[in-house]
Amino acid sequence: MGEKIYRLHYRGQLQDNVSKRQLQEAADQCVQLTGQAKKQGRILTAALYQADRMLFFYYEALGEPLPVTEPFSLENEVFLPESGEDKQTTCIRPEELLAPLCPLLQAWPGQKGDRFWVHMYHIYYHSIPEDVESWNRDRKPTMRRGRIAFLREDKLFSYVYFHRAIVEEGLLMGDRYQSIALHENILFSYFEEPKTMVNVKNEPEGESRVIEDWMAADPESHFIHMPEGKGGNFMFLPALFAV
Repeated sequence: MGEKIYRLHYRGQLQDNVSKRQLQEAADQCVQLTGQAKKQGRILTAALYQADRMLFFYYEALGEPLPVTEPFSLENEVFLPESGEDKQTTCIRPEELLAPLCPLLQAWPGQKGDRFWVHMYHIYYHSIPEDVESWNRDRKPTMRRGRIAFLREDKLFSYVYFHRAIVEEGLLMGDRYQSIALHENILFSYFEEPKTMVNVKNEPEGESRVIEDWMAADPESHFIHMPEGKGGNFMFLPALFAV
């Protein structure tokens, strides 16, 4: 089937009383690991952002899809090979790329056991990477941005519905490298500046019926506006590193 480019998003949670020095020392070690993975051709880019005790990790990795199997039982115990807790690929795992950070993180309970990094669901983008050469052509960002937003519970599925519809329609122009993922009610957005404006259909932007419907649904009403956002829906996060 061959390797493809996966855009992956993960969320972690720092333990109590982790010092800035501990965090930065671990992040510096992660830069070395991600740099090695890049030289080996296993990843294209990686960036880690912080919001209080929350960490958000975005990376682009090469891998092959793994087959999705049906649950099976053994001695009355049900096994779920495809649990929905992770992306089923051969891509390098965040536990390997970010191993120095794991001792500083809280563990998240899961179907298959505890884990330090929780997979976020990729819901929004403006481009689908086809191959490394074309994806990285003319890619010279001066800044790699990370942002988060909080959705209101009664508006969460409305947001997902419209943004998946925008992607499927494929007309809206945006940064080629923008990517938004969801975990619980938290959106994590990655993009690069200067922006490379494209759309999914790779054609001039046309009239969008979906955008009209999204605007009629009152986009602002979907967000919990945090004080740090100064009235904006998304809040920019400081980067611990960007490779």
